[in-house]
Amino acid sequence: MKIASKFIFFLGISFLTITGSAQQKVHQYVDPMIGSEGVGRVFIGPSCPYGMVKPSPDCTSSPNSGWLPMPKEVTGFSQVHVSGTGGGPKYGNIQIMPFSGALDKMDQTSFRTEENVKLGYYETVFKENNIKTEITTGEKVSFYRITYPKNKSKELKIDPGFFLGEEKIPDAREAQQFVGSQIEIVSDTEVRGYSRIRGGWNNGRAYTVYFWAVFDQPIAKYVTFKDGKFYNNQKAQFDSGKKTGAMLSFGNSGKEELNVKIGISFLSELKAKNNIEIEIPHWNFNTVLATLENKWEDLLSRIKLSDDTSVEYRKMFYTGLYHTMIMPVDRTDENPLWTNDEPYYDDFYTIWDTFRTSSPLITLIDSKRKVDIINAMLNIYKREGYMPEGRSGNDNGRTQGGSNAEVVIADAFVKNLKGIDYELALQAMIKDATVPPGGNEEREGRGGLLDYLKLGYVPYGTDRAGNRTIDYSYNDYNIATVAKGLGKTELYNQYMKQAESWQNLWRADYENNGAKGFIMPKDKDGNWLDDVIFGESKIQKPTFKYTPVIIESPWYVCHWCVFFYEGTSWEYSFSLPHDIPELVKKSGGEKAFENRLDIFFDNNLFNVANEPSFLTPCLYHWIGKPYLSSDRIRTIIKDNFNTSREGLPGNDDSGAMSSWLAFHMMGLYPNAGQPYYLINTPLIKETVMKLENGKSFKITTKKMSDKNKYIKTALLNGKPYNKAWILHEDINNGGELVLEMDSKPSAWGTTILPPAK
Repeated sequence: MKIASKFIFFLGISFLTITGSAQQKVHQYVDPMIGSEGVGRVFIGPSCPYGMVKPSPDCTSSPNSGWLPMPKEVTGFSQVHVSGTGGGPKYGNIQIMPFSGALDKMDQTSFRTEENVKLGYYETVFKENNIKTEITTGEKVSFYRITYPKNKSKELKIDPGFFLGEEKIPDAREAQQFVGSQIEIVSDTEVRGYSRIRGGWNNGRAYTVYFWAVFDQPIAKYVTFKDGKFYNNQKAQFDSGKKTGAMLSFGNSGKEELNVKIGISFLSELKAKNNIEIEIPHWNFNTVLATLENKWEDLLSRIKLSDDTSVEYRKMFYTGLYHTMIMPVDRTDENPLWTNDEPYYDDFYTIWDTFRTSSPLITLIDSKRKVDIINAMLNIYKREGYMPEGRSGNDNGRTQGGSNAEVVIADAFVKNLKGIDYELALQAMIKDATVPPGGNEEREGRGGLLDYLKLGYVPYGTDRAGNRTIDYSYNDYNIATVAKGLGKTELYNQYMKQAESWQNLWRADYENNGAKGFIMPKDKDGNWLDDVIFGESKIQKPTFKYTPVIIESPWYVCHWCVFFYEGTSWEYSFSLPHDIPELVKKSGGEKAFENRLDIFFDNNLFNVANEPSFLTPCLYHWIGKPYLSSDRIRTIIKDNFNTSREGLPGNDDSGAMSSWLAFHMMGLYPNAGQPYYLINTPLIKETVMKLENGKSFKITTKKMSDKNKYIKTALLNGKPYNKAWILHEDINNGGELVLEMDSKPSAWGTTILPPAK
C-alpha cells in the first residue's frame, strides 16, 4: 500500500503536462508545502477558497496549523485549522484517527512513512499499520478515503475533546482551553457531537464546533469514552465538562476502503448533517476533489503568466495567490451569534497583517468577494459595536496596533467597489476613532485613545504606544479619505490634521547608524525617554537604554507591552504610508533619505519577515529613483523566497507574506488605502489579469533579462507613460502596460512622484 509508485507516476504526468504549459491548468502549480516548514506555518491540507473546513493531520497539539514534518508523529486528523499564523494556536477541532486493533487503547498516535500533498488533496501511509488516509474537502464537509490492509480490521477513533494549543496551566495566555464535548452514535452509519473550546491566540470566548459523521460501511462494534474511561454499549456521552469520544470498528470483512464524510457547523449537529446532504450527497471522492480544483482554477486563472515563465516562478506565484485566499473564512449561514441574510466571515487573523497586501490582492482579482468580506465586517460592527481586527472563533478578541479595518474600507472606497454602504462604514470608522473600547483594550477599537486625542500621541507606558500612534495616524488618514469622498469637508479637515499625529513622536535630533530623526518613546508629560523600565517588577524598576535598533519583546514577560510591536524604531520610522514626502523632508531631504534607506538595507536593519517593513523597499519611488526600489525587491526575493518547504521568510499570516511576493512578481505593489500601485521591474515577462468587469489588463516587458532589469520607457495603451505608479482605475479599465527594459537605469519614472496626501 505504498504511495511512492503512484506519486512518481503523478510527477511524471505533471512533467509531461508542464512541457505543454499552454494546456496546463494553473492550479497544478500550487504547492501547499511551500512555507510549511521553518517560520511560514502555512496550512498544508485541502481547502476551498475561503473554506470553512480545513482538514489535515495534527502532529501533537503544538503547531498552529496542525502539521509538522516527518518524523513527527500524527495524533489524528482535525477538521478546522488556520494558516500561517504566529502566536498561540487556534482550532484543531473534531479529530479522527484510523487504526487496526482492539477498542481498548486511547492513544492511537502513528508515524508516517511518506506523504503526497497537492492542492485539494492530502495522502499518507502510517508506518505501524500500513493504513492509507486520503483527504479532500468541500466548503463545510471533509471527505476521507481510508484504505486498510487486506484482512485487517477497520477501526476509527473520533475525538471531539482534542484541540490545538492545550496547556496544563489553566487560562494560560494564548492557549486554548477545554470547555466541553459530546458524542452520540446515532445509527450504524452516523455519529454526531460537538467540541466547545475557548481562548487561543485571541484569548477569545468559547466557540462550539458541531459535527455529523457519516460512513459508507456499518459500524460493527463500538465503545464510547469520557475522561479517559471506556464505556461498552453506551451510545452517547453527554457534556459534563469532561472529554468524550468514541472508538468504532467496522470489522474485517467487506471492502478495505472506508469512506467518511464529516459535516461541520457552528450552529448545530443537524446543520452539520444538512451541510453534507446539500454539499456532498454522494460517495465519490474524486468528484469532490475535482469540484474543489475547479473552484481554485476559476480564481487562480484570472491571472495568466507568459508561456516562457519558469516552473519555479509559476509555483511561487500561484502558491502565493492560493495562500492569499485561504483566509478569512466564509461562515455565511453559520453565524451562532445573530441571524440575518448578510455575509459573515471569521478568522481575520489579523487585519494588521493582511491590509497591506492580501486584502488589495483580493480586491484586484476577486472584488465581489472583497465586497462580501467588508459587508461582513460592517455586519460585525452593527451587532458588536466595533469592526474586527484580529477575530477568530466568532470573537474579536485581539488588536495588534491600529483599527486597521479603516484601511480596508478606504482601499475599497478609493478603488470604487460597489455594494458597500460607505455612510455606515464611515460611521464605524469614526466609532473606532472616538469611542474607547473600554475594559480590555486589546480586544477591539483603539487602546490608549483618550491620550492619543488629548496629547496627539500614545504615551510610553501604554502597550504598543509607538506603533499605535503610527497606525492611528494612518487610520485617521483613511477616515479623511472616505469623508472627503462623501462630501464631509469638516470631518475631512479634522482627520487630515490628526493624520499628522505621528510627527509628535518624531525625535528630530536623535541620531543612529548615520541617520537622523526617529519615532521614539515619550511620556505623558512630553519628555523624551532615553531610558525605559525593564520588565514588570512592581518593586524594583531597573531601566535600559532605548535605541532605534532595540527589539524589546524578547526581554519582556509581556510580549504585548512593548513600545513597538514586532519591530524596531528603524523599521517603524519608515512605516508611514500616507506621509512619505513629509518623512523625506524630516529625514533631511532626498539625498539624506536615500542614504537612510541604504543604511537600513545594507546593515540588515530591514526585516523581510514582518509586515511593518513591507512597503519600505518601494520608498525610493518618492525620491525619483524607482530603479533602486526594483533592485532592492529583486535582491529580497532572490535571497528569501523559493519553492522549498522553507520558502517563506516569515509567518505567512493569512497570506500576507505570499501576496507581497505575488504582487512584486507582477511588477506592482499597492499602497493600501490609496488608489494606486507602484510599478517595479516584474519577475515575469508578461502577466494578463482577467478582471471581474469582463476586461483584461496586460503587463508586458520587452527585452527583459537578468542584465536588462531596468525600465527604460513605458507605454500605457500605446501612449508614453512616465510615472512609476499606476491608478487602480487605469488597470480596471483594461488595456496594456508595456515596459521596455535596458541594462542601466534611465530617466523613466524619476520626475512624477507618487501622490502625496
